[in-house]
Amino acid sequence: MGLKKRMVAVVGAGPAGLMAAEAAVAAGAQVTVYDHQRSAGRKFLVAGKSGLNITNAADFETLCTQYTGNSLPMERWRSYIQRFDNSALRQWARDLGVETFVAGGGKVFPESKKAAPLLRRWLTRLKTAGVCFEMNQLWSGLRLLDGSVGLLFAVGGETQLRSYDAAVLALGGGSWPHTGSDGGWIETLSEVGVATMPLQAANCGWACHWNLDTRAVAEGQPLHHLEIKANGHVARGELMVTRYGLEGTPLYHLGAHLRAMSEPALEIDFKPIFRFEHMVKKMESARRNFYQEARVRWKLTDAMCAILRQQYGDFDNAEDLARASKCCRLQLTGPRPLGEAISSAGGVAWSALDRTLMLKQFPGVYCAGEMIDWEAPTGGFLLQGCLATGRVAGAHAGS
Repeated sequence: MGLKKRMVAVVGAGPAGLMAAEAAVAAGAQVTVYDHQRSAGRKFLVAGKSGLNITNAADFETLCTQYTGNSLPMERWRSYIQRFDNSALRQWARDLGVETFVAGGGKVFPESKKAAPLLRRWLTRLKTAGVCFEMNQLWSGLRLLDGSVGLLFAVGGETQLRSYDAAVLALGGGSWPHTGSDGGWIETLSEVGVATMPLQAANCGWACHWNLDTRAVAEGQPLHHLEIKANGHVARGELMVTRYGLEGTPLYHLGAHLRAMSEPALEIDFKPIFRFEHMVKKMESARRNFYQEARVRWKLTDAMCAILRQQYGDFDNAEDLARASKCCRLQLTGPRPLGEAISSAGGVAWSALDRTLMLKQFPGVYCAGEMIDWEAPTGGFLLQGCLATGRVAGAHAGS
């Protein structure tokens, strides 16, 4: 007669939870996945609507520099990523029958670019391996039982207590709450003494004040080929002017630095390919209508000129306009609401977790994915972090 299998619960059927389930099964456990939604991977599917970045092809050192967080233990984090890095993730997808390719910026996509085919194959493999799925089950609490872990679930108007040898909590952050990632678990864990950091919007747009003239000209217009600084940190790329302010990948890269500023502000170089002296020289024959001349000679767009005019007014010489174009300071009023953000910062504090991602106060309970206090920009880094931590937590829970 064989040994009794270790019984493991995974709470949360997002990418981190599904990867934890896979790793726990591989370690020999019997796994049940719980989620309060009707189906698995809802946020995964929403994120993949415009193309699923499953990872980024950056070298290992560059990959690791993309991750930040309050007191993020970098040595430990590197070990998690190294255990399941971008090459391993691409091979994992290949084993599911999903080939990948590398696009601009190192973004790695499935060949179809969609999330649904990969998710279907993944769920089929998990179910074939014996993973059970219990949907419409709202996790509501944690208990330490004699030698086991107690999980509370709200089901049909009543609370049920279920016992497992180990559990992985993969409840997501607080962004896109309509997918089930609503951050409600923060209060639940805080009530039992688990240290957490407040959830904040990450990978989101930032608000600033546009006057009516600027909005009329610039709203909905892209600002291409920019270099942007925040608190001494630099990002490059494209921004989109919105009714409320600005949106775009460079802001996602600078989000943590902007949140650290008492008065968040950007310094925008609209023409990073030109040196200041070169810009002045190209305008040496201009004597008036400097914005109009800049549109022709520097290829400043109408939107760029509108923003400069709002910030600095009109110019009577090329030098001052060139200086402003190379360093346009824009005060921001704050990030967009958490519910609109692509991801969130904050969550379970690193001080509450050991090296295996187990809660120190609750032996046998592990955390994975976005609910831990780390963040990363879009471009494949987010999913890489979720899957890597899911792999670690699930492997330890299952063994």
